Amino acid sequence: MPEIEPQNQSLKALTGLHLWHAPMSSCSQRVRIVMAETGQNFESHEVNLERGEHASEAYQAIHPKGVVPALVDNGHLIIESIDIIQHVAGKDSPLMKAASHEILARADAAQADLKLLTFEFLFRGAPAKPDAAVQAFQRNHKNAWLTSFHRDFAAGFDRDRIEQAVARTRDDFEFLDARLSDGRVFLAGEQMSLEDVAWMPNAHRFQLMGWPFQRTAHLAKWFERMKQRPSYRKGLSEWENPAAIAMFTAYSAKRQAEGTGITSFAGLSA
Repeated sequence: MPEIEPQNQSLKALTGLHLWHAPMSSCSQRVRIVMAETGQNFESHEVNLERGEHASEAYQAIHPKGVVPALVDNGHLIIESIDIIQHVAGKDSPLMKAASHEILARADAAQADLKLLTFEFLFRGAPAKPDAAVQAFQRNHKNAWLTSFHRDFAAGFDRDRIEQAVARTRDDFEFLDARLSDGRVFLAGEQMSLEDVAWMPNAHRFQLMGWPFQRTAHLAKWFERMKQRPSYRKGLSEWENPAAIAMFTAYSAKRQAEGTGITSFAGLSA
């Protein structure tokens, strides 16, 4: 859905680009990367997910699903990250023209698994939130899928659910690796495109989890190239919290040492 009618009518009076985002949200990273690639500036509105700001009435009046990112472009509200990056890039831009709808749709579908695996292999190592904060989130957030997801996380995900998410991710990365096996520089060929933008944050997130990218050598080399781009630094790494990255890295290493890390699922250790 490229554009929606805002519940908060004051958004219609905004001029320029306004982005509601979270520093380490993978979908927010996509949008900031394409902003950097296209040289566009935006008015930043950070949403603190740790404090549950996305469950506030004020934010849910901006994004009815209560997730990030959300973009307002001269009064027009767009809420899905794939739609946002296409809008920001512009239909006549090289970034847009070179991109395949199939690859973008696959990146979009991959977000559910990325979320589940992020919570399991990174966020589970974070300090538990106070009961009052957990209860407030459940009470105030209107997105039934998201509140159910958080309850499942607190109870512990079933191993089969994790296995399936890891297997789908493995299939995605093997698909992308095969696409790159002809020696192309970017996912779409010799031209940087929204395909690269859409998948860069995913590769980064799974690297934090200890994903065995040595299994997909072409994809590993692609990601190393992507990390050298100024847009990667400006849209992703400069927004990261070093303390959080250190915590995630340590927790991932602990899980791997215990034999419960991501490589212990879906035959990744084979």
